[in-house]
Amino acid sequence: MRLAAKDLLGLQDIGAEDLTLILETAGSMKRLLSSPSKKTTHLQGKFVITLFYENSTRTRLSFEMASKFMGAASANIAAAGSSVGKGETLIDTARTIDSMATDILIMRHGQSGAPHMIASMVEASVVNAGDGMNEHPTQALLDMYTMLEKKGGFNGLEVAIIGDLAHSRVLRSNAYGLTKMGAYVRAAGPATLIPPGIEKTGVRLCGSVQEACDGADVVMALRLQLERQKSEFFPSIAEYASFYAVDEKALACAKPDALIMHPGPCNHGVEMPTTVYESDRSVIREQVTNGVAVRMAVMYLLVARRNEP
Repeated sequence: MRLAAKDLLGLQDIGAEDLTLILETAGSMKRLLSSPSKKTTHLQGKFVITLFYENSTRTRLSFEMASKFMGAASANIAAAGSSVGKGETLIDTARTIDSMATDILIMRHGQSGAPHMIASMVEASVVNAGDGMNEHPTQALLDMYTMLEKKGGFNGLEVAIIGDLAHSRVLRSNAYGLTKMGAYVRAAGPATLIPPGIEKTGVRLCGSVQEACDGADVVMALRLQLERQKSEFFPSIAEYASFYAVDEKALACAKPDALIMHPGPCNHGVEMPTTVYESDRSVIREQVTNGVAVRMAVMYLLVARRNEP
């Protein structure tokens, strides 16, 4: 019961065996979350730090709750309230944290590759909580766990991912993880928001939302990341929504029991109508619950590896 590497930095370089182990362990953690007492001692005596250079609600809070449910001492650092404001470098901040006997450092940063650089410089196990437009491995893992829970497996599963492909680390991590487990990933979005070389992740690009959703088992809408866009990629929000929203018209192309997913937060009426977000096929709130279970599993497995002689 151990991961191959000291850190969890992305799903591009993780094997199917480790993916299976994380998802199986998440199942045990999910059962724990459903019990009257959510406390365990799996991380008793361990120190977990969250270091976030970008805003977050779901990811940050779920990591914090996961560490507390398992008995760890934890603390969180936001760049806005830290010595970063005094000019301290990322490397110095990370090394300072590492010097405080930190076991797990959970890091979100706007620069792609930042957690990878830090992981090589610290003794703590580093978990990538999102780096720039590169990867968001634990989000993909919770998405995959939700699919596994609802669909029973990945072999032959057809997953459609719709929206802002260029800025989505969620797309990349899901593509790497799902295709390794035997699923097929299709994607659609505005031509101006398709990143070069995205097919190398295993994604099949489609010319329309309807084509991507045709016969899909899962339809995932991505958040339109306006904060990462320095120029206009489409005429207006209204026009984007009219062509790329996951609405009833798009879902009519998918299988009748297709899951509706979104990594959150959702811009209602842009990425999908509220009626779709709240529909019986939506598992968006379950994704949030599963996020706690998956992050518990990741930290448990990293600590198990650290405990080995």
